[in-house]
Amino acid sequence: MKVLLRQTIANLGQVGDVVEVRPGYARNYLIPNGLAVEPTEANIKAIEAARAAYLQKLREEREALELRAKEMDGKEITITARANEEGHLYGSVGQAQIAAALTDEGFPVEADNIILDEPITKLDRYEVPIRLAQDITATVKVWVVPPADDDTQKNYSTDEEKEESANQQDKSKTE
Repeated sequence: MKVLLRQTIANLGQVGDVVEVRPGYARNYLIPNGLAVEPTEANIKAIEAARAAYLQKLREEREALELRAKEMDGKEITITARANEEGHLYGSVGQAQIAAALTDEGFPVEADNIILDEPITKLDRYEVPIRLAQDITATVKVWVVPPADDDTQKNYSTDEEKEESANQQDKSKTE
């Protein structure tokens, strides 16, 4: 059965599209809920105005997302987390913590928008991509650092710094 969509429906079509669906789906769900109508000439003309408004709304949303991505790109955020002497976190930093930190900085994003292959488990600087739309992404720099009030925490960013610290400790023991 062919129907004319009055609203955009995921995996089916956008406003104003004429799509082929199963008769039961059209009679029992789409038409009674006002999501679709029969594709008559009068209905097609009436929906064209709604389609134009919908496309304009999509353009405005896309421009807003592009602007937000441009503002967010290159932004640096800091997340504090407890770690051992080697810099391994006692827990991990995930998408929710990054989303909360970005929201605190004035860039509200959902945790689902943050792309992490695996949770962050070490103290360091990470570049994290954020997908605001299918083809709009921004990259933020996430610093994972130990809490400032914890004197036992040391932030080793390179192996050379670890070795240097170990050498200094050995010298102090021999004296």
